[in-house]
Amino acid sequence: MNWRNPWLLPILILVLASALQLDLPWWSLAVVAFVVGLAIAPSGKAAFWAGFAGSALSWVLPAAWLAYQNNGLLAHRVAQLLPLGGSVPALVAVAGLVAGLAGGLAALSGAWLREAFRPRYSVR
Repeated sequence: MNWRNPWLLPILILVLASALQLDLPWWSLAVVAFVVGLAIAPSGKAAFWAGFAGSALSWVLPAAWLAYQNNGLLAHRVAQLLPLGGSVPALVAVAGLVAGLAGGLAALSGAWLREAFRPRYSVR
């Protein structure tokens, strides 16, 4: 398949990961990114960045929304437990980075697995 729109893969990962994380554990985003990378990512680079962006957004958007809804009270307390100095934006950014790396590496793994089983040449 020819996926010309570079935003299609991250949006697909964002929507599917967000839907699955409503009922499944956090690592379901890695499963989604892996399957998308395996099935339709055009290259390893595109797979990683699509997985990173889609997975990071699937955590950053709800985390920022929930922090906004309660004036950052709980996020501030959690950020105090971590070495973030109580910074809510830093906590949201760290959550996005963790999710982005998990999703990006999973999508890259899927793309590399597809490449590993692709025939290199045809025998006549």
